[in-house]
Amino acid sequence: MRKSGNLRENKFPLRTILLLLVLISVTFLTSCHGSKGLDAFSVPESFDESKNYEITFWAKNDTNKTQTRIYEKAIEDFQEYYPNITVKIRFYTDYGKIYNDVITNIATLTTPNVCITYPDHIATYLTGNNVVVPLTELASDPEYGLGGSQVKFDGPTESEVVPKYYDECKIGGVQYALPYMRSTEICYVNKDMVEALGYTLPEVLTWDFIYEVSEKAMAKDADGNFIINGQKVLIPFIYKSTDNMMIQMLRQKNAGYADESGEIGLFNDTTKDILYEIYKHGKTGSFSTFKISSYPGNFLNAGQCIFAVDSSAGATWMGSHAPMQDIHESKIIEFNLEVHPVPQFDEENIAMISQGPSVCIFNKADSGEVMASWLFTQFLLTNDVQIAYAKTEGYVPVTTKAIETPEYKEYLANAGIDNKEHYATKIEATKLLIDNTDNTFTTPVFNGSASLRTAAGQLIEDVTKSAKRGETVDEAYMENLYERVSSLYRLDQLGAVSQGSSKENLGPLPTTAKALLLGLGIAWILIVIYWIIGKKKVS
Repeated sequence: MRKSGNLRENKFPLRTILLLLVLISVTFLTSCHGSKGLDAFSVPESFDESKNYEITFWAKNDTNKTQTRIYEKAIEDFQEYYPNITVKIRFYTDYGKIYNDVITNIATLTTPNVCITYPDHIATYLTGNNVVVPLTELASDPEYGLGGSQVKFDGPTESEVVPKYYDECKIGGVQYALPYMRSTEICYVNKDMVEALGYTLPEVLTWDFIYEVSEKAMAKDADGNFIINGQKVLIPFIYKSTDNMMIQMLRQKNAGYADESGEIGLFNDTTKDILYEIYKHGKTGSFSTFKISSYPGNFLNAGQCIFAVDSSAGATWMGSHAPMQDIHESKIIEFNLEVHPVPQFDEENIAMISQGPSVCIFNKADSGEVMASWLFTQFLLTNDVQIAYAKTEGYVPVTTKAIETPEYKEYLANAGIDNKEHYATKIEATKLLIDNTDNTFTTPVFNGSASLRTAAGQLIEDVTKSAKRGETVDEAYMENLYERVSSLYRLDQLGAVSQGSSKENLGPLPTTAKALLLGLGIAWILIVIYWIIGKKKVS
């Protein structure tokens, strides 16, 4: 009878434990997975200037003190117009770190108010409910929109933002960012070495021309020095961003990469042909990449590279008298430098990538705080900010309002009067982009497009490494490469979604969900143990 009484005493706490576990599970599942997040933002009727706001701004800065001062001055000037808005800036050394921190903070609703970013990154942010503020309605608002009647400073109207750059910030037809600066890729060329090899530089470089010149430059003398530069080191052709390299080559070939729906077409026969050609020149040593060999500008300035492809924003590092140098002055050689569009397959139909930072706004519970963020974001497009920042590197302002000012035109006209603000190569790179704005393009943006971009470059990196190691690159190699890269960047999962799967790719489980599942597992183990102990007592 005593054992039977103990069993009845044990049943009550067991039921209690089960009930508590169910309640805890429902609570966690509701808060972790079923939360709808913030309400969608809607433009308020007015902005309350009697209320104080503090907003955070995350910006990228490559230890460039001039850019830092421009941001700081922009904040000071903005706060003169709106003293009730305090802007706190946080600097990052690269966009990847901003991206990672934003992703981490989305789960805890602690994102910044405003941040410098890229549309590929915003597409991932959008997987959170109402995380990023759509700007379509805001931008066109007659009072607080771009050039609105209630905006206190002289900002651009919607029509004064370069249309091509403005449209680059749309995802699914919705404006989710404003462009901040624009750049493209430039081929920086040692003209002297090209001519010494018996060639004349064409206005538009082709891939065949660059490969031919690069191979000819590989000739050595009896002592093992390269004849063209008399040195032991020479890599005629170095590409910094191999993802851009592959993307541009596919665009020029009108070959597959991806479409707006996220349908992936990267792994095609044209890609394979491009990789075979790259392998051939990687094997001779005439081609390499930044990740494999280091920064192309260093080789160019030391007379160890003929064709160096980098961003127009990197122009201040290119040339004998570049204001920024990353090698000892004793290694720098004197040479004539020219800037050209990236190599083309068809000189009559130039295709070059458009890139550069944009600015997005994150949603908050207080619509007034979002409005404060929007006003500051607009201020970044004022002439003073746009022109000052564009002068620091080979960037182009994103507004016609700034580009057409006498101040900016004078800046461009004074190319070469000094090797600092008016460094000739920097301004020539800027002009090249302005002249080729209609020839620029952007890649489709969707959740996973950032991974696809990285994968495109990985194909080139892997083939070039294999070439330098003397590995055989054949059809079996290519098949394995496609499968490996697709798996590495989870493109096989993205592909399944884009090809009509009804399952939404939600990405990895949040940490809280993982903790919940682990806790439930442990709890059920304890329940089983408790039940076994109870059975033993009964027996």
